[in-house]
Amino acid sequence: MKSPLLLGWLVQVSRLVLVALFIFTAVAKLFVISTFAGNVAELLSSSGLDYERWTWPATVSVISVEFLVVILLLVPRTVRAGAVAAAVLLMGFAGYALYYVYVLNGEPLECGCFGGIIGSQLGVKTALRNLALLIPAGLIFFGYSQIRKQSVFNSATDQATA
Repeated sequence: MKSPLLLGWLVQVSRLVLVALFIFTAVAKLFVISTFAGNVAELLSSSGLDYERWTWPATVSVISVEFLVVILLLVPRTVRAGAVAAAVLLMGFAGYALYYVYVLNGEPLECGCFGGIIGSQLGVKTALRNLALLIPAGLIFFGYSQIRKQSVFNSATDQATA
């Protein structure tokens, strides 16, 4: 009996943590959008891409996708999709951080992940932080359907006994 309650609690806390994280990062980037765009331009130029053409589309895309993840995690019907989107975003950021440091041999660069409010350089620590955040995303993805089934079952039995 306590196991579903604990799972439900963990899923909801994980959901709130990821929502808070993605709201914080997206809003923080908006406050320093020019600086963040500069960081994106530097990352794009080090990758050999036409950074002048892709800086603003990439900047807007990152912020928009972070807001999209928040919406998906908040709407009950799309919570699991939000967990998948969060996981893909986190893995993408982690992968790029490792690619930048180890493949491109990039110099330490402030990524602007938290809009300059919290310093964070691309590298192993950034990748590990993002990969650790896959735990709450996984809890949400695998646990949300279980707690939904449990709540549907409980409401159906409550209505049957009334």
